[in-house]
Amino acid sequence: RATKRKHHATVSSRQENTKIFLTMSFSGTVRRVATRKLTQRSIDWAAPVFKSGDHELAAQVARFRAWAGAAESMAEKYSAPPAPIDFAKAKESVRDKALVEALEKLYATSTPPAEVHEWSAEDQADKAQQIEDAKGRLSFTQEMIEETEAELEFLRANRTSRETSGNDLKENFPDIAEEVETEVENREWFKDTLSK
Repeated sequence: RATKRKHHATVSSRQENTKIFLTMSFSGTVRRVATRKLTQRSIDWAAPVFKSGDHELAAQVARFRAWAGAAESMAEKYSAPPAPIDFAKAKESVRDKALVEALEKLYATSTPPAEVHEWSAEDQADKAQQIEDAKGRLSFTQEMIEETEAELEFLRANRTSRETSGNDLKENFPDIAEEVETEVENREWFKDTLSK
């Protein structure tokens, strides 16, 4: 029972950490501008990491996938410089020629500085820390997988059958045996069957 409780607590903790990590990752990702280099990477959406029994996590992955698709299409759309504005055509279709001439003059004389986006050192450090945390969680998950596989092998090797004795059960499940002995010593005969 203790192992089962520990396993359940570990799974719940892992799911909660994953949700927090994904929420933090989404908010950090949205803040960054999608660069051409980022959009050229291909994401394997069929990877096992994106498939989960957790519906909330699956919804977050779907939202991120939609955002990534939109970022890729926007990067593709704005990868080339814009076409020059045809002011002559605008003058033909607009009644106020002076307005179009003023806009053309403003366009010709205006030289706004290029907008440059830099990935802040704080955000880089934050993302590096998230990666390290994820690596730590991954190693913990690997340990948990190994422990679970060892436990499964033990349970398969020690299946209860008609030949299993009470002593075999005590040896295989010492925590349950200890609990039973405590209940017998305390004369708690109906502890698990009747409410007090």
